[in-house]
Amino acid sequence: MLELSILGFLAEEPLHGYELKERIKALTGHVRPVSDGALYPAITRLVGAGLLDQRTEPGASAAPRRILALTGKGREELLERLRRPKQTEITDHVRFNTVLAFLRHLPDRHEQAAVLRRRLDFLQTPASFFYESGKPVRAEETDDLFRQGMLRVARATGEAERAWLREAIALLEQPGRDRGPVSPAGPADSPATAP
Repeated sequence: MLELSILGFLAEEPLHGYELKERIKALTGHVRPVSDGALYPAITRLVGAGLLDQRTEPGASAAPRRILALTGKGREELLERLRRPKQTEITDHVRFNTVLAFLRHLPDRHEQAAVLRRRLDFLQTPASFFYESGKPVRAEETDDLFRQGMLRVARATGEAERAWLREAIALLEQPGRDRGPVSPAGPADSPATAP
């Protein structure tokens, strides 16, 4: 997830380490905070693999800044990771949001739709935080007020996500729209900075 975030944000523009860390923090929030002890070794691995370039620029104060940029090989790696997310990147909500944050970089709508379909297929499988005799427990099946709350919120969130996924897949698979990704900003070639 961390490497995907690094590659994804650097696909949008070169950044120095602190800016990159702040963007990753904003994406994952308090749920999965990023530490310097995780970020900088990941950057070092990606530079060593030829996926990132780094250069030094004078800083705003006296200290120089290390600017990171995606290489052509890094862009290919990003696209491959987006085409074929790991199963945990499909099943884990925070990890899937990371995939979603950068999915617009895939140039093919059908590939985008295939990723969304994997998430939708996963969400179609009945699941719960709690099980009884191997069967998922539904909100209506527990007398515990707090577990009911957890289950009701999860169900509402799941229903909303499934509805959005179906709409997005339908849009991506519309006939006559075979080329280019879709973004909420509009046409297939909308700028990378579109929300």
